[in-house]
This record gives sequence, structure tokens and C-alpha cells, in this order.
Amino acid sequence: MILDRIQKENDIKELDRSEWPQLAQEIREFLIEKISENGGHLGSNLGVVELTMALHLSFTLPQDKIIWDVGHQSYTHKLLTGRREGFDTLRKYGGMSGFPKRKESDCDAFDTGHSSTSVSAGMGYAMARDLRGESHSVISVIGDGALTGGMAWEALNNAARLETNFIIVLNDNNMSISENVGGLSAYLNTVRTKEGYMNLKAGVENTLSKIPVYGENIIRRVRRTKNGIKQFFVPGMLFEEMGLTYLGPVDGHNIEQLMKSFREARNVKGAVLLHVCTQKGQGYEPAMRHPARFHGAEPFEIETGLPKKKRIKANYTDIFSTVMRKMGDREPDVVAITAAMPDGTGLKRFRNMFPERFFDVGIAEQHAVTFAAGMAAAGLKPVVAVYSSFLQRAYDQVLHDVCIQNLHVVFAIDRAGLVGSDGETHQGIFDLSYLSSIPNMCVMAPKNKWELSDMMKFAVAWNGPVAIRYPRGEAYDGLQRFRAPVEYGKAETIYDESEIALLAVGSMVKTAVQVRERLREMGYGCTLVNARFVKPFDEAAVSELAGSHKLLVTMEENVKSGGFGEAVLEYLNETGSRVRSLNISLPDDYIEHGNVDVLKAEAGIDAETIVKKIVSEYIGR
Repeated sequence: MILDRIQKENDIKELDRSEWPQLAQEIREFLIEKISENGGHLGSNLGVVELTMALHLSFTLPQDKIIWDVGHQSYTHKLLTGRREGFDTLRKYGGMSGFPKRKESDCDAFDTGHSSTSVSAGMGYAMARDLRGESHSVISVIGDGALTGGMAWEALNNAARLETNFIIVLNDNNMSISENVGGLSAYLNTVRTKEGYMNLKAGVENTLSKIPVYGENIIRRVRRTKNGIKQFFVPGMLFEEMGLTYLGPVDGHNIEQLMKSFREARNVKGAVLLHVCTQKGQGYEPAMRHPARFHGAEPFEIETGLPKKKRIKANYTDIFSTVMRKMGDREPDVVAITAAMPDGTGLKRFRNMFPERFFDVGIAEQHAVTFAAGMAAAGLKPVVAVYSSFLQRAYDQVLHDVCIQNLHVVFAIDRAGLVGSDGETHQGIFDLSYLSSIPNMCVMAPKNKWELSDMMKFAVAWNGPVAIRYPRGEAYDGLQRFRAPVEYGKAETIYDESEIALLAVGSMVKTAVQVRERLREMGYGCTLVNARFVKPFDEAAVSELAGSHKLLVTMEENVKSGGFGEAVLEYLNETGSRVRSLNISLPDDYIEHGNVDVLKAEAGIDAETIVKKIVSEYIGR
């Protein structure tokens, strides 16, 4: 195999041109095989095989810097930099990350995971290069989906002022996670399909290239001329009008064309945007037909593309999806907003049933929140469905535009707590802290699937900012008979005994049930209370528990700093309570990728570890 000869960075340069197509095929076969076993991001990686090869052939790593926006398309880059063996542990605890990681390789220039950051980071690298008198190339690779993020445009606007080379590769596959929406997508579609322009451009360049000595120089000058060919045939020329040099569109699966374009881009004294057109899922029919399904794929059968493990029970996203569809029937003022994640957040059914009340704003969480605030101010009831780790990108908008005005916006926060294989950038372990810090915000967490439904109904009927956070994965169906009505700021007592009180938040109620059972087997009486509300938490319930128990244990799947446990402990101190307390929470740290159960055990919030801590705390004094 040709792939066997790639042992480290720049080995690809030793191959003959005739071997490139075979290498591309072997890379695709390798990725399909490994991801079918372990899961991972498939469609995006299959789409950039030739583009990545061309980058590695055109530039020298690690001297030159390649920055991958989001980074879920970096698998080929990892292969070409000698990390082939790491794919056996891809996204597993202690194994190779699914995203670029500087600690993994000097060839990873910047850690990424969230979208729309690469142009800013690349510009920083370019300025640092010049200030230090260096001369290497800096290349930021950003997708058309990530380009819908406002931060990317802030960076492009700033980059237009550069007088030094900085290459921005726009990987345009007309597909982010879900289908792109809005004016930018329509504009790119126009550019990439402008046949008259493309034919004329090719014809003029072919003619000029035949002029001895001066032909290539003339072509470069024409391309850089502000009022050149493109201005006449592509309406607006958005990027050039911003002050960027625009090259393309280029076939993203033609290595020689890409390399030629990189040579041209490197000669530009300023920021240059190279528009590359690729096919998401290229080379694997199921991924090409279903790009959203193969964005982040679970292990699957290669022959059919179908998941190896069939999901039997509903997950929390399914429950939210069902509630929203029913809510759409009952509440004509309810509208749904997502930042490019209608499938991932469960809003697809709502979109299909109520298209006029569904809004996908692209990868733009800040805009999504203030857009919702405007709707709320106008009398509607907006529900913003978003992943926990993505909502933190819009903290200022939640605080400034929603909560200061006390507007009725509902935040349905999916993937809260540990999410597993995507690692540090995607763990939803900070939301209780950052949301609880904001005045007027109400923060809730359901113990099971029925309580999520009840909390959604409560939230829509409420009059003010309210957030409901729920975890990724299978919805807990235990404790069905405990379904007291949801009352603002009130906890729910599930079991009432003596000695030890467990006060658990959301997903940790399930763990608390297991802890209670083990403690009772050991002879300890144990009360179990479902906190329900993190802000405001039930102070009366806490006071009662403190007065009738010898140990109060708070349990949350959130970092310790600023979390539920700290708030309860502060209240106990202020009220002079002498009850012993134990805060079960995640460490104030970033938690790497891996199986969620493994991560919980490592972080000390699994049932077995909690029982040991409680026994140590209770008996040891």
C-alpha cells in the first residue's frame, strides 16, 4: 500500500504524481474502515482528501501553519503527519482526539472544535510571523457552513487590511452539518455555477498562458486587478469588494489544480481567499446521499451505511422533539430557533409541521439569541434549541439582550454535562455556572423524560428567561410514578428517610438512585431529593434537609466553580447551618474525550466513587 509509506509529515512529497490517485483511494478506504468501527466524523473528512493532500504537497509542515476551522475534517491531515496508529483509539479515553490538538503533534497549529475561529487564529499567526521576521505560510481552512458565523466575517474584514500573505481556503461543499441557509449560501451557489464566467475565465487564461515569458505574469496581474474579469461576470464580487483577493472556484478533488492555485495564492501580498468546491462524503455513496447522518457517525455497516447498534429507547432530544411538535399545535405564538442544528437539536419535526415558525439562522449563536430576544419583545414565545457548549458563545447576548430586559426566551440546552467522544470543546459542563451567574435567569434540569416534557410546558407558560438543560443520550425512564407538578423554585422529594440527604440535579438523579440503593444495603438511611431548579434553588428544602440530616450531599454534572453545590454551601454558611456537606461535581478543568461512563468514573461522579466518598465523609468523622 502507498499509505504504508507515509510515516511522518512531508513523506507525501516523496511520492510520484502517478501515485496520488491511489493514495487518495487508500485514505478513503482507511477512514471508512476505521470510522465504521469506532465512529467519528466521516462525511467532512471524505470530502477533503485531495484538498488535504494538495496542502501537504504544497507546503512544508510544521514550519508552515495549517489551521482547520472546527477541525472535524482533519483526519487526512492526521494520517499524513504520521498518526495512522492513533486511529485505533480515535476519540477513546486516552487515545487520539477527533480534532486538531497541539499536544498531539507540532503539525497541529491550533486547537479547534467550535466553528468560525480559523481566520482569526490564522491572522494572529500571520502577524506574529511578520513581527518575528519569519517567512512561512499561514493557511486557514474554513467551510461554507462555518463562514455563516459572524466571527468569521469580523476576521475577514480585519484580514482585508493585511499587506502580507495570508491564505484563506474556503472549502465549499454546500453543506455544513445541515443544509446551509441564507444569503451567503445563495451567493456561493451563484459563484460556483456561473458557467459563462468560468468558461470565459478558462478561455482567457488558456490564451494568455501561451504568450512566451510574460503569459503567466499577465495572468497573475489580471487576477489581482480589482476591476478584472470577475467584476464583469460575478455580481457583487463580495470578497473582492471587502478587500480580499479572490481566486477560484477550484475543483477541490483535482490535486494538480489545487497545487497550482496554492502557488498563485502564495504570491499575493495580502489576504487571499481561495474558493474550493468539494463534495461532502466523496467516494462513499451512503455518505454522499445522507451527509447529515454521516457528519458525526456512530459505528456502521460499510456495505449499507446503517448503524451497527440500533437505538431502541428514546433519547432526550427525541422527547424534546415530540414536545415541541405538540407545543406547536397548542401554542400559536411558539417559534423555534436553531443555529444550523435542526436535526441535532430535534427541531426537524417542528420545521416540517410549522415551517413559517421555524428559523435556522446558520452557525450564529449570538445572532440566534438576540433574534429570539427581538421576537420575545414583540410578543412571541421563542424556543432556542442549542447545545450547551455552543450556547456559551452567546453569553453576552443572554445576559445583555435577554435577561436585562427579562424577556421570555426559552433555552432548550441539549448535550449538557459530559458528552463523550468529542472531548474538551464539546463537554457541556459549564452551563449551570455561567447561566446561574445571570440575574433574572431561571435554570432547570429534568430527572427523566417525563419531567423534561413537564418542564418544557412550564417554561413556555413562564414569563421570563428560562433554561432547561438535559444530557445527551438515552432518556432515563425510571421514577415514573414521581411526577409532582413543576412549581417555580421548588424541589421534589422522592424518598424521605434519615441520616444522609442526596440533593441531585438533572442527570445525577439517576446516579443518586443507585447511590441510595447501595447506602441502604450498607445500613444507612438515605433521603433523595430532585433539585429541579438550580436557579433559584429551593432554599426552604435545603434548610429542612440541613436540620433533619447529618450529611447533605449535592450532586451535579457540572464543574464545581459557580455550580449548584457551591450555591447551596454558600447558603448553608450564610444561615449558620452546622450540617456536614459534600459537593459531588466535576473538577474545575477541561475533560478530554472518551466514553461517558469512563469519564464519570475518572472524574469521580459515578455511583461507586460517590458511595466511597460518602462513607468516608460520614464514618470518618
